[in-house]
Amino acid sequence: MDDQKKRKLTFFTIGLIFLLSGVEYAVILPTVWRYLQTLEAPPYFLGLALSAFSFSGLLSGPIFGHWSDRTRTTKKIILFANLFEILGNFMYFMGFSKWLLLSSRLVAGIGTGAGSSIFGFLTRSTAPEDRATVFAAVMACRQAGLLIGPAFNIFLRLCDFHLGPFVVNKYTAPGLFMCVLWFLLQLVVIFLYWDLPLQESAKVKERVLHGGTDAEDGKGREEEEEEEEDTDEEKPLITSQELVGSYGSVVPANSQTALNASLNHTSPPSPKPQVSYTSSGPGFFSSREFLREEVIVLLAAQFITLFNQTALETMVTPLTQKFFGYGELENSIMYCLCGIEVIAGFLFVRWLSRRVAERVVLAIGLAICNVSGIWCLIFMAKPLGDFTWMLTEFIIGVFLQVLGLPFVAVAQVSLFSKVTAEKTQGLSQGVRRSVGGLATILGPLWAGGLTDNLYIMMGVMMALLALLMIMLAFSYNRLVAPATEEHVDNSDNSSLS
Repeated sequence: MDDQKKRKLTFFTIGLIFLLSGVEYAVILPTVWRYLQTLEAPPYFLGLALSAFSFSGLLSGPIFGHWSDRTRTTKKIILFANLFEILGNFMYFMGFSKWLLLSSRLVAGIGTGAGSSIFGFLTRSTAPEDRATVFAAVMACRQAGLLIGPAFNIFLRLCDFHLGPFVVNKYTAPGLFMCVLWFLLQLVVIFLYWDLPLQESAKVKERVLHGGTDAEDGKGREEEEEEEEDTDEEKPLITSQELVGSYGSVVPANSQTALNASLNHTSPPSPKPQVSYTSSGPGFFSSREFLREEVIVLLAAQFITLFNQTALETMVTPLTQKFFGYGELENSIMYCLCGIEVIAGFLFVRWLSRRVAERVVLAIGLAICNVSGIWCLIFMAKPLGDFTWMLTEFIIGVFLQVLGLPFVAVAQVSLFSKVTAEKTQGLSQGVRRSVGGLATILGPLWAGGLTDNLYIMMGVMMALLALLMIMLAFSYNRLVAPATEEHVDNSDNSSLS
């Protein structure tokens, strides 16, 4: 089988993984509230159950990402992570007690950590200019799962039989259903997923960054590469502020030479170069990389948008039950319609990202989220009017909230992959997903405890969005791919010619 066909099948399998993650979310979320009620769980258990899934993913993401950075493989990581999904969903299906249900979400959440390895793989195997469209397609697969999931729920709610000692009903059936799907995915990964080599363009880029060519492989060149490897290899992405004027601008070569000469004159050379905050090779965690202004803004965007999203999702089910008398069927239809909107949004963002900069897409998404926050604070915190008017207020609020998600999600993950080191994308994406996991833990806990105080809940959410907009305004010029990478490539190519 040729490499091109392997590549297509591998990307197809990645799409299936994210599709199933969306299906699991959409199948379980509409029924977990009633499921907990049948197990005589107190109301706060809803927030605990939703947060447990994210908590274990928060811990496993950086571990799996670091694993993929060291081994440059993802297949065995995916197979290992899926075992936790299979076990966790089977525990959810058993459902003997509220504590077993809570434990099931903890176990299943470990499997989501493989996503950081997959995003690292996608970053290393795609060109920067194509990254936003690739990420949009992958995220659209998850939203397609969110769309398909409620359709499965319509049939799963009809289940009412026994399977040995286990009861299969509309509450336990989603766990059994997802257990079977994740098992089938294991077979797909085994036969249709390959750990692909780097693209030829990536290999050429790596040789250029190392200062080597096919014709220059003498001992003198190898010794020079060994001397310069620690200082030059990571310069495109995390050059220290002492050697650059600002993010995206480079000190001229003669200025750097003078600076290096000055440093050598004032301090004796050390046996090994100091790379405590510039090295980011596999096996080394560069904390300073995540303290740069542009990285902090993107991580804040990840946290705040997911915090608000999960808080509203937690609130929606009790709110529709309280004001509209909705059950599992009505909630499933609502999530299905939201899935259609989100998929359309991702397709539009995929088209838009080819024509405008990602920071523009991010600004548009955050503007929509702010409008949504204001609307929810005014009209949803204390619904007024008759049934029709309250339902209209609710639909508009949900529509605006869902509309802004694709813009923010695609823009921040694409920008994050460009402003962090490519060699450690697995770890970096793991950190990013862990920040998101923390948000999905705190969001349900925050909303679950304030279902009767919606003004406080939504007021804090709106304040976080306002803070994020201020951060974006001050850091807007820094939210671009580093210009130093192009500078180094050009200078090395000119020297090789």
